[in-house]
Formats: sequence, C-alpha cells, structure tokens
Amino acid sequence: MASKELMELLNKAIAREIQVSIQYMWQHVMWKGPKHLAVKDEFKKIAITEMKHAEKIAERLFYLGGTPTTQPTEIKVGNNLKEMLEIDADEEVKAIKLYKDIIKKAREEGDIVTARIFEEILEEEEEHHDTFTSLLEEYEV
Repeated sequence: MASKELMELLNKAIAREIQVSIQYMWQHVMWKGPKHLAVKDEFKKIAITEMKHAEKIAERLFYLGGTPTTQPTEIKVGNNLKEMLEIDADEEVKAIKLYKDIIKKAREEGDIVTARIFEEILEEEEEHHDTFTSLLEEYEV
C-alpha cells in the first residue's frame, strides 16, 4: 500500500498533466503567426501525450487506493509564441523535478511499478522540454 505522501504526489502529477494538456491544446487552437503550422502541430501532439500521462497516473493512483483529482493546476496560455514556449519549457522543468521526486519516493517504498511508470513518463517529459526549448531557440533567431 502506498503512503499518503506518495498518493498526494501522484495527485499533484495528475493535476499538472491535466493542466498542461489543456494549456498546450489551447495554445494549439489559439496560435496564429508566421511559424503557425510547425508549432501548432507540436502543441497538439504534446497535449495528447500529456492527457495519456494523466490517465496512466490516475489508473495507478486508483489501483493504490487513492482518488484521482479532476482539478488542474493553474493554466497559463501566454499571449504570444515566445511567452507560450517560455511558460511551457518552465512547466516541463517542474514536471521533471516532480517526477524524479516521485520515482525516489516510490523506490523508497518498494513500489517498483510506480517508479517504472514515472521513469517512462519522465523520458517523455524531457523530450517535451527539449522540444519547447528548441522551438524557443528557433523563435529567438
């Protein structure tokens, strides 16, 4: 059985995944501009991946006896492409830190499955961070 602390961390992860899936999808819908097509598709693709993360984490939390949250953390869309990408890169940095903390806590509790789930998600979050920072570099050129 998972500790209360681990279950709270999982709910924090779910809230974050819901937040960014909405945030990135709205950015996909709203973004217009000279780099419209390339960036728009990335926002949509990543938004869908983030929603799948939320589902996977919620299923794990429910299995462990917890109740998954339905409330996202604060959604920040941004007003222009540079701001959107800066916000999104920062969100991915926060996710990477949180997920490393969850992996550590899960391992401490002997919960290898949760640790493995978050190792897989962490890899994708690092890819998302790389995508946003790369797009941001291109934007600034």
